Amino acid sequence: MDGIIPLFKPKGMTSHDCVLQIRKLIGKYKIGHTGTLDPGVEGVLPICIGEATKVIPFLTPLQKVYIADVSLGTSTTTEDSEGEIIAEKQVHHPPTNKEIDNVLQSFLGEITQVPPMYSAVKIKGKKLYEYARNNIEIERPKRKITIYELRRIEEQTRLNNPFRLKITCSKGTYIRTLCVDIGQALGYPAHMAYLQRIETDSITKDETVTFQQIKEAYDEDNLHQLLIPIDRVLAHLDSWQVDEQTKQKVLHGQKLPLPSEMVHKEIFKIKYHNELLAIYKQHENNENEIKPVRVFNMHKV
Repeated sequence: MDGIIPLFKPKGMTSHDCVLQIRKLIGKYKIGHTGTLDPGVEGVLPICIGEATKVIPFLTPLQKVYIADVSLGTSTTTEDSEGEIIAEKQVHHPPTNKEIDNVLQSFLGEITQVPPMYSAVKIKGKKLYEYARNNIEIERPKRKITIYELRRIEEQTRLNNPFRLKITCSKGTYIRTLCVDIGQALGYPAHMAYLQRIETDSITKDETVTFQQIKEAYDEDNLHQLLIPIDRVLAHLDSWQVDEQTKQKVLHGQKLPLPSEMVHKEIFKIKYHNELLAIYKQHENNENEIKPVRVFNMHKV
C-alpha cells in the first residue's frame, strides 16, 4: 500500500475532505494530497498513500493542466460564479475567435499575478479569504507564474461567451484571476464560470478513479491495483542506478561520494534495477558528497 491513488475529485468537497474519506476507508496508512482543489472545482487530485507521502514536496511544483470557461460581462467578489456581482457590462458584440486568440497569445510565458482576495494565501498570519469575509481589502504581493499553453477549445456552438480554454501552467497559478485578466484585456468584466483540472503530476484525467471505484477495490482487497507506483510520478528526476552493496548503504541513509554522472544534478533518485530506493541531493557543505532527502522503507534492509 505504497503509491498514488489517481482520484477524480467531485465538486462540493475540499481536498482535505477527500483525504479524510479515504483515510476513513483504509485506516492506518499515512495519506496526503499533492495540490489543493477548491470545493467548486472537479478534477485530478492525486492521493498519496504510505511511503508515497514522502514525495509530495517533489510533485507540487510540476505543471498543471486545466479546462476553464471565461464568462464575459460580469465580475464577482470571488472571481468565479460563486461570488457576488461587483461589475457588469452588456456583451452586445462578443469578441471574435481571432480577437480572443490574439489576447491569449499575450498571456503566454512568465506573467505577473495578484492573488485573489478569496484565496488561502497568508499575509500577516491570516489567510486572504479571512480578510475578505470581514470586508477588509489588503495589499497583496505580486507573484511570477508561467503559462506554457493557453488556447481556445472550439467545443461550443453558442456565441463566444462563455468561451472554453485549455491551460497548462506552473504551480501557484490562479485560473480565476487569469480568466478575469483575459476578460479585461478583451474589454469586459469577467469571471471563471467553470474549472476542471485534467492533469497534474503527470497523472491524467483518463487514469483517474472515483470514490465508488476505490471502495469497491478496497472491499475486494484489490486496492493496490489502483495505485500508481511512486517512481512513475518522479519521472522528472534523473536516476542513478546502483549495485547491491551501494543499495544497502542507501537504505541505511548513508552519505555517499558524488557519482560522476550526477555532478550537475542538484537532486535525483537512486534505483537498484527497477526498485526505487531513495531521493538524494548534493551535500550543501561538501560538493563531493551526496546525502539522502528521502529514503523509502518499502524494502527490508
